[in-house]
Amino acid sequence: MNGGTGREAGLRRPVSVARRPYLNVRWLARMEFARALELQEELVAKKREDASLEDQLLLLEHEPVYTIGRTPDRSSLSATGSRPSRDRELGSAHLPHPLFSINRGGQATYHGPGQLMGYPIIDLRRCGQDLHKYLRWLEQLLIDLLARYDIAAQRRDSLTGVWVGNRKIASIGVGVRHWITMHGFALNVSGDLSPFDHIVPCGINNVAITSMERESKKSFTVADVAPMLEKLALDSIVTLRVAPETQLINA
Repeated sequence: MNGGTGREAGLRRPVSVARRPYLNVRWLARMEFARALELQEELVAKKREDASLEDQLLLLEHEPVYTIGRTPDRSSLSATGSRPSRDRELGSAHLPHPLFSINRGGQATYHGPGQLMGYPIIDLRRCGQDLHKYLRWLEQLLIDLLARYDIAAQRRDSLTGVWVGNRKIASIGVGVRHWITMHGFALNVSGDLSPFDHIVPCGINNVAITSMERESKKSFTVADVAPMLEKLALDSIVTLRVAPETQLINA
């Protein structure tokens, strides 16, 4: 896993010995959300210009922040899920951390220390332009990761993400530009989950939020878990790709 530079170096991981095709995994340690968003946009723009560039997966954690996707319904920013009056948009003044409105699907969520963020920059033209398959690949990647730590996780019908029983342990929200993905997943590894109490996470009323630490009763850090996620992603990315002769791209 490639390490970051500057302020990212505090959690630097060794570069992987084995380099698999199709995917370059980068460990960025802790990074401000705005900088990570800027980096994703830069990478998407480069892949649009040069289709031969390899896909990437950015792994990191954030300083505390809230995000909300492309939706006119901002009621999930309220801890009660209530809608604002007709002439007033629900804002972020009541939130303890900054809010970013971004180009992904979905409602409000929280990101912060103790949460493993994964931002795949993947050209879906090499994957049959199948967004549904891509979402299921992300879910399975996280389910397989949790199984390595003896946490039995699963999908739930009509609810994108990963669950342990009725408790949500990972959220998924993606953006796609010209069939190139950005944003991705957030896995709760450890740490304080109380910031979720200020919103309706993912717009699901009365949802219980959990973490690897809570489910396993063991201590983890994001840097501990990231290398296993890297390995599983490198092992499984080939299942997302389609045969070269059926790829809808010239590169």
